Amino acid sequence: MSKLSILSKGIIRENPIFVLLVGMCPTLGTTTSAINGLGMGLSTAFVLICSNIVISAIKSYIPDKVRIPAFIVVIASFVTILQLSMQAYVPALYASLGIFIPLIVVNCIILARAEAYANKNTVFDSMLDGIGMGLGFTFALTLLGSIREILGSGSLFNYKFIGDHDGILIFVLAPGAFIALGYLIAVINKLKTSKA
Repeated sequence: MSKLSILSKGIIRENPIFVLLVGMCPTLGTTTSAINGLGMGLSTAFVLICSNIVISAIKSYIPDKVRIPAFIVVIASFVTILQLSMQAYVPALYASLGIFIPLIVVNCIILARAEAYANKNTVFDSMLDGIGMGLGFTFALTLLGSIREILGSGSLFNYKFIGDHDGILIFVLAPGAFIALGYLIAVINKLKTSKA
């Protein structure tokens, strides 16, 4: 498999949100705005890339019986670094994302990529896989957050462009996440079938 196809796989063909449908908890819970979606996506991408690199580097030293707990310890270490850094340097975003930052430890995207890819491939290929999946996840969360923010608040990245328009309240609430995500997946599936 070429290096470019490893990288693009997570963005297009195996997008974690639009194709694999994994990681729905942070997707639906944090995408009330574009900035929250971007922040959560980049946070998850950081942990995914770093954990893929480390797991791929130490895979031959981990006994099979403790493989999953070892992966979780590696992932939790990077989440702790991320959490403390966000508290120090971007406290507003950290407060906005709340409990979803520590929950990155149990995000199925990260553990699945550690088990399915980093555990079986080279460090460089695992890094590319982490970058691709991380960018795909970030793109999906930012797009969903942008749509919800535009429809729900009449703004984008907290820039109000519709004036006094209050927006459609449902899109900033939990049901709006399901509605927007459902329509996005339907549009993507329609585009895929029309190309086939």
